[in-house]
Formats: sequence, structure tokens, C-alpha cells
Amino acid sequence: MTSKALAAVVVGLGLVVAGVWVATRSGATRSTAPEVVAERAAGVDPSSPFTVQLFKEPKPVPDFTVTTLDGRTITAASLRGKVVIVNFWATWCPPCREEVPDLVALQRKYGEQVVVLGLSTDEGAPDKIRQFAEAHHINYPVAQVGEDMERLFAGVTGLPTSFIVDREGRIVQKHVGMLNARVTEQETLALSGLAKQASIEYIEAGKPVGLENAAQAREIPGVDLASLSPEKRVAALQKLNSEPCACGCGLTVARCRVDDPQCSVSLPIAQKIVAAIAAGR
Repeated sequence: MTSKALAAVVVGLGLVVAGVWVATRSGATRSTAPEVVAERAAGVDPSSPFTVQLFKEPKPVPDFTVTTLDGRTITAASLRGKVVIVNFWATWCPPCREEVPDLVALQRKYGEQVVVLGLSTDEGAPDKIRQFAEAHHINYPVAQVGEDMERLFAGVTGLPTSFIVDREGRIVQKHVGMLNARVTEQETLALSGLAKQASIEYIEAGKPVGLENAAQAREIPGVDLASLSPEKRVAALQKLNSEPCACGCGLTVARCRVDDPQCSVSLPIAQKIVAAIAAGR
């Protein structure tokens, strides 16, 4: 190969490398823009019209302060200006665990517009929660919930339960059971202003108590769980939320008790389960 041909090859390779570097750099620059991040959302196109349902009369979130597992302090005031997903969950709850990757992805995609606040209802030392958060690469703040937060966000009878809070600090939606990733992302886009063609359908906030989307009941009508130790209470809830009811409803004992507290079949079954666990059987 002549020196002139060799030089041409070197120049050509240099142009190819430069082109790859420019393309990579420009791609990295584009990926950080909010509107392009939104376009990367699975199944949601922010440039296309869609409709979200929000409460007709949203209620403001009262002032609160929580300390996260890593020692940070979060207040209601510090979250203003962002869409907030207040997610009540527990490490023992299967649908809670199943929706964590979607919440992690949502936080990663819209970190400038949204904050997921994970409020764990696990009792006892926080080590188990911390280990779970680390193992599942949770990238949003997690705190162990206290009675004060449960009073402020009333009606958490099943897990997971998520409250959607707008940028003005008002509760505009509540989801009982595992979140629908597409719906949650649409709500985030609409409330953050990233989706210009999103329309809003206003609905009433009140709705019947029930367990949706495989939610795990925390309170069982007619059954006293308060006398159990935290460990036995978790064991009882897991059993009640997995044992089928014998009344023919096709539901678990827990769900039958919540959906139909008058059921005479599910009550003795639930009481028997709790009594056995209390006795260590």
C-alpha cells in the first residue's frame, strides 16, 4: 500500500470515529431533555392526546415531616412544585413488590418532575426495609410510616395504596392495589405539564371500600389483629390474603371479609386462621 493510500485510510477511520463520537454525544444530550425522556416512556406518547381521571374536589395535603431510611428529612413544603406519588407498601406484600420496578423506572425517567415517596408499613426495626430497598435498587425516598402519616392519608386499608399529589400539594387521585404503569405515567405527564394534549375527566373522590388489583388487606372486618405481635400479624395477613374463602365467592378470605363483611362463612375461617397463628400452630 502506497503512503498516499495509507494516509487516506487513516483519514477515513478518523472521520468514522469522529462521527461515532458526535452521534454518541448528541444522543446523550438529547436523552437528558425532559420531552425526550418522556418519549422513551413505555407505551406513552406525550405528543398524542390521552385522558386522565382526577378528583373534582382535591384536598390539600396537611403539613408533614418524615425521616427517610438514609436520614433525610422530607416535608410537605419541600415537595411542592413536583408531582408526588405517596406509595404505602410493605415488604411482605406481593403486589407492592411487583410494582417497585415501575416506580423505580418512573422516578428515573421523570426525576425533575416527580417524586415517589415510599412509606413502608412494616413494623419493627427498619433493617428489613433497608435491605429490600438496596436489593431492589430503589432510587426514591423510603420511610417507615408512623401513625401520624396514616392519619393524614386516611383510608389505607389495603396495600399497596398510592395517593397522587399535584404540584400545588393537593391529593388529586388515589389508587388501591398495584399501580397501572401506563396510567401512572399518563398522570405524571399531565400533572407535570409535559403532555400538552392531555385532557382531564373530573370524578368524585368517594368510592366504595374494596380491594382492587390484588391489593393485600391490612384490616380484616370482624377480626382482631392488634393483639398479635408484629411478626405474627404479618404471618396472619399473609395467610388471610392467600387462603381461598369457602363461600364460593372465588376470593381470598381477606378480600371476602372486606368486600362482604356480612359473609358468615369467611368470618369463622378468618378467626380460625388468626387463632392458630396466635397459638403458634
